[in-house]
Amino acid sequence: MSAVVDIDAAIGFVVAHGDVVDRARLSRLRTGTPPGPDVLDVVEGGQLPDGGWPAYLEGKVPSVDATCFRLAELDDLGAIDRPAARRALDWLAFRQLPDGGWEEDAALADTAPEWARPGDPEAGFYLTANAAFWLTVAGLDARAAGPLDHRVGGVYAGVVHAAALSLVARLNPDGSWPSFLAAGWLSAGVLFRQEMFQESARIQVALAERIADMSPANVAWLAASLRRVGVDDQDWILVRARRRLAETQRSDGGWESDDGHQFDVHATLTAIRACR
Repeated sequence: MSAVVDIDAAIGFVVAHGDVVDRARLSRLRTGTPPGPDVLDVVEGGQLPDGGWPAYLEGKVPSVDATCFRLAELDDLGAIDRPAARRALDWLAFRQLPDGGWEEDAALADTAPEWARPGDPEAGFYLTANAAFWLTVAGLDARAAGPLDHRVGGVYAGVVHAAALSLVARLNPDGSWPSFLAAGWLSAGVLFRQEMFQESARIQVALAERIADMSPANVAWLAASLRRVGVDDQDWILVRARRRLAETQRSDGGWESDDGHQFDVHATLTAIRACR
Protein backbone atom coordinates (compact mmCIF):
# COMPACT_ATOMS: atom_id res chain seq x y z
CA MET A 1 0.00 0.00 0.00
CA SER A 2 1.37 3.44 -0.90
CA ALA A 3 2.14 5.91 1.87
CA VAL A 4 -0.46 8.52 2.80
CA VAL A 5 -0.13 11.86 4.56
CA ASP A 6 -0.92 11.73 8.28
CA ILE A 7 -3.14 14.81 8.55
CA ASP A 8 -3.80 14.29 12.27
CA ALA A 9 -0.07 14.32 12.99
CA ALA A 10 0.34 17.45 10.87
CA ILE A 11 -2.45 19.16 12.78
CA GLY A 12 -0.79 18.21 16.06
CA PHE A 13 2.48 19.73 14.89
CA VAL A 14 0.84 23.07 14.09
CA VAL A 15 -1.07 23.13 17.38
CA ALA A 16 2.12 22.38 19.32
CA HIS A 17 4.45 24.79 17.52
CA GLY A 18 2.32 27.43 15.82
CA ASP A 19 1.47 30.93 17.00
CA VAL A 20 -2.01 32.44 17.25
CA VAL A 21 -2.15 33.23 13.53
CA ASP A 22 -0.96 29.75 12.58
CA ARG A 23 -3.59 28.13 14.77
CA ALA A 24 -6.29 30.40 13.36
CA ARG A 25 -5.27 29.44 9.82
CA LEU A 26 -5.43 25.78 10.86
CA SER A 27 -8.91 26.19 12.33
CA ARG A 28 -10.17 27.87 9.18
CA LEU A 29 -8.63 25.16 6.96
CA ARG A 30 -10.01 22.33 9.10
CA THR A 31 -13.46 23.50 10.12
CA GLY A 32 -14.13 26.85 8.45
CA THR A 33 -13.95 28.64 11.81
CA PRO A 34 -13.56 32.39 11.14
CA PRO A 35 -10.60 34.13 12.78
CA GLY A 36 -11.04 36.54 15.64
CA PRO A 37 -10.48 40.29 15.28
CA ASP A 38 -7.13 40.05 17.07
CA VAL A 39 -5.79 37.65 14.43
CA LEU A 40 -7.02 39.81 11.56
CA ASP A 41 -5.42 42.86 13.16
CA VAL A 42 -2.07 41.07 13.10
CA VAL A 43 -2.30 39.82 9.51
CA GLU A 44 -3.73 43.03 8.09
CA GLY A 45 -1.43 45.26 10.14
CA GLY A 46 1.12 47.46 8.41
CA GLN A 47 -0.85 47.89 5.20
CA LEU A 48 0.16 51.09 3.44
CA PRO A 49 -2.41 53.71 2.38
CA ASP A 50 -2.26 52.73 -1.31
CA GLY A 51 -3.20 49.11 -0.48
CA GLY A 52 0.07 47.19 -0.66
CA TRP A 53 2.18 45.87 2.19
CA PRO A 54 5.88 46.68 2.65
CA ALA A 55 8.53 43.99 2.49
CA TYR A 56 9.83 44.91 5.94
CA LEU A 57 8.36 46.16 9.19
CA GLU A 58 8.07 49.95 9.12
CA GLY A 59 8.76 49.98 5.38
CA LYS A 60 7.23 52.82 3.37
CA VAL A 61 7.31 51.28 -0.12
CA PRO A 62 4.71 48.63 -1.01
CA SER A 63 6.04 45.33 -2.33
CA VAL A 64 4.33 43.05 -4.86
CA ASP A 65 5.96 39.99 -3.30
CA ALA A 66 5.06 40.94 0.29
CA THR A 67 1.49 41.79 -0.71
CA CYS A 68 1.03 38.40 -2.37
CA PHE A 69 2.33 36.73 0.81
CA ARG A 70 -0.24 38.59 2.92
CA LEU A 71 -3.02 37.67 0.49
CA ALA A 72 -2.05 34.01 0.90
CA GLU A 73 -2.40 34.30 4.69
CA LEU A 74 -5.71 36.12 4.37
CA ASP A 75 -6.97 33.48 1.95
CA ASP A 76 -6.22 30.76 4.50
CA LEU A 77 -8.22 32.78 7.03
CA GLY A 78 -11.17 33.16 4.68
CA ALA A 79 -10.58 36.91 4.67
CA ILE A 80 -9.81 37.62 1.03
CA ASP A 81 -13.16 39.42 0.78
CA ARG A 82 -12.36 41.90 3.54
CA PRO A 83 -11.58 45.57 2.77
CA ALA A 84 -7.83 45.15 3.40
CA ALA A 85 -7.54 42.34 0.85
CA ARG A 86 -9.72 44.19 -1.67
CA ARG A 87 -7.49 47.26 -1.43
CA ALA A 88 -4.45 45.06 -1.93
CA LEU A 89 -5.95 43.36 -4.97
CA ASP A 90 -6.90 46.69 -6.51
CA TRP A 91 -3.37 47.94 -5.87
CA LEU A 92 -1.92 44.90 -7.62
CA ALA A 93 -4.19 45.46 -10.60
CA PHE A 94 -3.21 49.13 -10.74
CA ARG A 95 0.50 48.24 -10.63
CA GLN A 96 0.38 46.07 -13.77
CA LEU A 97 2.85 47.22 -16.42
CA PRO A 98 1.88 47.94 -20.05
CA ASP A 99 3.39 44.59 -21.13
CA GLY A 100 1.07 42.70 -18.76
CA GLY A 101 3.70 42.00 -16.13
CA TRP A 102 4.78 43.25 -12.72
CA GLU A 103 8.03 44.17 -11.04
CA GLU A 104 8.98 45.72 -7.74
CA ASP A 105 9.45 49.44 -7.23
CA ALA A 106 12.98 50.57 -8.10
CA ALA A 107 13.27 51.96 -4.57
CA LEU A 108 13.48 48.34 -3.33
CA ALA A 109 16.52 47.47 -5.47
CA ASP A 110 18.95 47.40 -2.54
CA THR A 111 16.78 45.27 -0.26
CA ALA A 112 14.68 43.01 -2.49
CA PRO A 113 15.52 39.27 -2.52
CA GLU A 114 16.69 37.79 -5.82
CA TRP A 115 13.22 36.57 -6.78
CA ALA A 116 11.83 40.13 -6.51
CA ARG A 117 14.75 42.24 -7.72
CA PRO A 118 13.58 45.23 -9.79
CA GLY A 119 14.67 45.11 -13.41
CA ASP A 120 15.55 41.41 -13.37
CA PRO A 121 13.62 39.44 -16.04
CA GLU A 122 13.52 36.22 -13.97
CA ALA A 123 12.14 38.12 -10.98
CA GLY A 124 9.64 39.90 -13.20
CA PHE A 125 8.30 36.59 -14.50
CA TYR A 126 7.89 35.26 -10.97
CA LEU A 127 6.16 38.42 -9.71
CA THR A 128 3.87 38.39 -12.74
CA ALA A 129 2.87 34.79 -12.05
CA ASN A 130 2.36 35.51 -8.34
CA ALA A 131 0.30 38.68 -8.77
CA ALA A 132 -1.79 37.12 -11.54
CA PHE A 133 -2.37 34.04 -9.37
CA TRP A 134 -3.90 36.04 -6.53
CA LEU A 135 -5.97 38.16 -8.87
CA THR A 136 -7.17 34.87 -10.35
CA VAL A 137 -8.10 33.56 -6.90
CA ALA A 138 -10.01 36.77 -6.20
CA GLY A 139 -11.85 36.33 -9.49
CA LEU A 140 -13.08 32.95 -8.27
CA ASP A 141 -14.65 34.53 -5.19
CA ALA A 142 -17.59 36.83 -5.80
CA ARG A 143 -17.25 38.18 -2.26
CA ALA A 144 -13.72 39.41 -2.97
CA ALA A 145 -14.04 40.62 -6.51
CA GLY A 146 -17.62 41.81 -6.68
CA PRO A 147 -20.24 40.19 -8.90
CA LEU A 148 -18.59 37.84 -11.37
CA ASP A 149 -19.34 38.58 -15.00
CA HIS A 150 -19.28 36.28 -18.03
CA ARG A 151 -15.53 36.62 -18.54
CA VAL A 152 -13.06 34.09 -17.21
CA GLY A 153 -11.72 35.66 -14.03
CA GLY A 154 -14.60 38.04 -13.40
CA VAL A 155 -13.82 41.61 -12.46
CA TYR A 156 -10.03 41.19 -12.88
CA ALA A 157 -10.39 39.29 -16.15
CA GLY A 158 -8.67 41.85 -18.35
CA VAL A 159 -5.73 42.22 -16.00
CA VAL A 160 -5.21 38.48 -15.59
CA HIS A 161 -5.63 37.79 -19.30
CA ALA A 162 -2.93 40.33 -20.14
CA ALA A 163 -0.68 38.70 -17.54
CA ALA A 164 -1.37 35.25 -18.99
CA LEU A 165 -0.39 36.40 -22.47
CA SER A 166 2.81 37.87 -21.03
CA LEU A 167 3.65 34.55 -19.34
CA VAL A 168 2.84 32.41 -22.39
CA ALA A 169 5.01 34.59 -24.61
CA ARG A 170 8.05 33.61 -22.54
CA LEU A 171 7.40 29.90 -22.11
CA ASN A 172 9.75 27.47 -23.82
CA PRO A 173 8.31 24.82 -26.19
CA ASP A 174 8.96 22.08 -23.63
CA GLY A 175 6.91 23.88 -20.97
CA SER A 176 9.87 25.19 -19.00
CA TRP A 177 9.94 28.81 -17.93
CA PRO A 178 12.72 31.41 -17.56
CA SER A 179 12.41 32.01 -13.85
CA PHE A 180 12.35 30.51 -10.38
CA LEU A 181 10.74 27.16 -9.61
CA ALA A 182 7.62 28.55 -7.94
CA ALA A 183 6.81 30.60 -11.02
CA GLY A 184 6.03 27.30 -12.74
CA TRP A 185 3.06 26.22 -10.63
CA LEU A 186 1.79 29.78 -10.21
CA SER A 187 1.83 30.22 -14.00
CA ALA A 188 0.21 26.83 -14.53
CA GLY A 189 -2.61 27.85 -12.21
CA VAL A 190 -3.16 31.18 -13.95
CA LEU A 191 -3.20 29.59 -17.40
CA PHE A 192 -5.51 26.79 -16.25
CA ARG A 193 -8.12 29.31 -15.11
CA GLN A 194 -7.68 31.28 -18.33
CA GLU A 195 -8.59 28.08 -20.20
CA MET A 196 -5.15 27.97 -21.80
CA PHE A 197 -5.15 24.28 -21.03
CA GLN A 198 -2.41 23.17 -23.41
CA GLU A 199 0.04 25.75 -22.10
CA SER A 200 -0.82 24.91 -18.49
CA ALA A 201 -0.45 21.19 -19.19
CA ARG A 202 3.02 21.67 -20.68
CA ILE A 203 4.14 23.42 -17.52
CA GLN A 204 2.58 20.70 -15.36
CA VAL A 205 4.46 18.01 -17.29
CA ALA A 206 7.72 19.87 -16.68
CA LEU A 207 6.86 20.23 -12.99
CA ALA A 208 5.89 16.59 -12.57
CA GLU A 209 9.28 15.50 -13.83
CA ARG A 210 10.90 17.48 -11.01
CA ILE A 211 8.65 16.53 -8.08
CA ALA A 212 10.90 13.69 -6.91
CA ASP A 213 13.75 16.18 -6.42
CA MET A 214 11.70 19.03 -4.98
CA SER A 215 11.81 20.00 -1.33
CA PRO A 216 8.70 19.15 0.72
CA ALA A 217 7.88 22.85 1.08
CA ASN A 218 7.90 23.36 -2.67
CA VAL A 219 5.80 20.26 -3.32
CA ALA A 220 3.25 21.50 -0.78
CA TRP A 221 3.17 24.96 -2.38
CA LEU A 222 2.75 23.42 -5.83
CA ALA A 223 -0.15 21.19 -4.78
CA ALA A 224 -1.89 23.83 -2.69
CA SER A 225 -1.69 26.35 -5.54
CA LEU A 226 -3.08 24.03 -8.19
CA ARG A 227 -5.87 22.85 -5.92
CA ARG A 228 -6.79 26.46 -5.11
CA VAL A 229 -7.58 27.22 -8.73
CA GLY A 230 -9.60 24.07 -9.25
CA VAL A 231 -7.26 21.43 -10.65
CA ASP A 232 -8.90 18.11 -9.87
CA ASP A 233 -7.65 16.25 -6.76
CA GLN A 234 -7.18 13.11 -8.82
CA ASP A 235 -5.11 14.82 -11.49
CA TRP A 236 -1.86 12.89 -11.87
CA ILE A 237 0.37 15.80 -10.80
CA LEU A 238 -1.56 16.21 -7.52
CA VAL A 239 -1.52 12.46 -6.88
CA ARG A 240 2.23 12.48 -7.38
CA ALA A 241 2.64 15.51 -5.13
CA ARG A 242 0.66 13.91 -2.28
CA ARG A 243 2.78 10.79 -2.58
CA ARG A 244 5.93 12.90 -2.27
CA LEU A 245 4.50 14.68 0.78
CA ALA A 246 3.70 11.35 2.40
CA GLU A 247 7.28 10.21 1.82
CA THR A 248 8.77 13.38 3.33
CA GLN A 249 6.52 13.92 6.37
CA ARG A 250 8.58 13.76 9.55
CA SER A 251 7.81 11.62 12.56
CA ASP A 252 6.68 14.73 14.47
CA GLY A 253 3.99 15.34 11.84
CA GLY A 254 5.60 18.36 10.22
CA TRP A 255 7.52 19.12 7.06
CA GLU A 256 10.80 20.96 6.70
CA SER A 257 10.85 24.50 5.35
CA ASP A 258 13.48 25.71 2.90
CA ASP A 259 13.86 28.88 4.98
CA GLY A 260 14.86 27.43 8.34
CA HIS A 261 13.08 25.51 11.08
CA GLN A 262 11.28 28.65 12.28
CA PHE A 263 9.16 28.34 9.14
CA ASP A 264 8.37 24.62 9.46
CA VAL A 265 4.87 25.44 10.71
CA HIS A 266 4.22 27.51 7.59
CA ALA A 267 5.39 24.63 5.38
CA THR A 268 3.18 22.23 7.32
CA LEU A 269 0.13 24.47 6.97
CA THR A 270 0.74 24.59 3.23
CA ALA A 271 0.92 20.79 3.14
CA ILE A 272 -2.35 20.54 5.06
CA ARG A 273 -3.93 22.93 2.55
CA ALA A 274 -2.60 20.73 -0.26
CA CYS A 275 -3.99 17.51 1.20
CA ARG A 276 -7.10 18.37 3.17
